[in-house]
Amino acid sequence: MTGTTSPTRVPQEERSRAMRARLLEATVELLVERGFAGTSTTLVSERAGVSRGAQLHHFPSKNALVVAAVEHVAEVRAAELSAAAERLPTGERRTRAVLQMLADHFTSPVFTAALELWVAARTDPALLAAVAPLEQRVGREIHHLTVELLGADESRDGSRELVQATLDLVRGLGLAQTITDDTRRRARILDQWARTLDAALAPAPTKESA
Repeated sequence: MTGTTSPTRVPQEERSRAMRARLLEATVELLVERGFAGTSTTLVSERAGVSRGAQLHHFPSKNALVVAAVEHVAEVRAAELSAAAERLPTGERRTRAVLQMLADHFTSPVFTAALELWVAARTDPALLAAVAPLEQRVGREIHHLTVELLGADESRDGSRELVQATLDLVRGLGLAQTITDDTRRRARILDQWARTLDAALAPAPTKESA
């Protein structure tokens, strides 16, 4: 009996995963293109090529759909960040490269989609309850990654605040990019901030070196 049902069940599970992925990707595309208010479950199903019934089976509400979509892309982006981290240079160019990697993250479509959710969640308690834990988790993961990549010793006074300031800086630059092309100004700011971090996070001199 098992031998007759297994071959058909596995493809069905694969089709279901593929359908879910199409729905999530279509949702992110629409959030970026049309914003939260302009994204509807009907448009998502049309963009994904999925029937309304199948969409409702996976995601019974718009809120469930958009939160899952941003979480999905955040996971994909986290994997991309990890891969990018492995390609970072060593030596004096490393800090600037770390900042560029973070800036690329905060100017990516996933940030724009997340931003749409933040704005909508401000006045939607149900959406806020779903978005807040996701953003807290993603924020912790990016913070830990940044500490590791910068080699910051958070036991030193001010180091944790510098990492937090770094993330606030690149997030703010990402926000500015949603309004206008801010590439040149962003590059100059990151150049200066890299110099600031290199000086502030440099290991304290030992007694021998002093």
